[in-house]
Amino acid sequence: MRIVKEVSVWLLTLVILIPLFLVVINSVKTSAEADSMNLSFPKHIQFNNYATVIKEGKMIRAFKNSMIITVGSVLLTNIASAMGAFVLSRRRTQVNKMLYYYFIVGLIAPINMIPTIKIMQTLHIMNTFQGIILLYSALMIPFTVFLYYGFIHSVPREMDESAVIDGSNAWQLFFRIQYPLLMPVTITSLLINFMNAWNDFILPLYVFNKSTNNPMTLAVYNFYGTYISSWNLVCAAIVLTTLPIVIVYLFGQRYIVSGMLSGAVKG
Repeated sequence: MRIVKEVSVWLLTLVILIPLFLVVINSVKTSAEADSMNLSFPKHIQFNNYATVIKEGKMIRAFKNSMIITVGSVLLTNIASAMGAFVLSRRRTQVNKMLYYYFIVGLIAPINMIPTIKIMQTLHIMNTFQGIILLYSALMIPFTVFLYYGFIHSVPREMDESAVIDGSNAWQLFFRIQYPLLMPVTITSLLINFMNAWNDFILPLYVFNKSTNNPMTLAVYNFYGTYISSWNLVCAAIVLTTLPIVIVYLFGQRYIVSGMLSGAVKG
């Protein structure tokens, strides 16, 4: 029975790894070799494909845009969610309970782009980094509050009382006492929100109408439209886009599992 399970796991793993290997191996082939889209190794490795993609696809500018959007929205989301979840968890009033349920509804409520765009136009934040950062934060805060809310239950209230007795105010209590203890769930939410914001394609497509603001996903989309016949260059662009996500995920995968289990079970 154990052998059957292991074989099944390996087969499922191959289903994921084979397409990744296909993209990577075709990204270093010539255009003629990549047209067949097979798993064979290239006769000569073409690393200059990546140089072409970076130059012609303006990937450096797109990478910078993606970092601004992703890092800005992730930091705003995590700090605001941690502070909000701390108050909701420690002050169990009826109003706070209703606010928590309001955030939970945000986990399942779909976004309506028409009123969202109208509000952004009214606030003059359409086609700006500030606007899309606020939009991502609004979408990611419900899930992040849910994670923090459950994890905060594992922190004893006696630590709060000791800090207050020692003279800590509310800001010192949170940032110097509580927030360092929330590191597992903080890293978990940082990684998950980073991957969600980096990989998103729909919101930048609606919010941005200038190519100079395009993140990596839109840059790859535009590059694909121009070089659709050059599959080696398309695969190289895909590799460049997914590489930061792979690095981030490999760095924090163990924190994702532990943080989500703590938040879900204790919540």
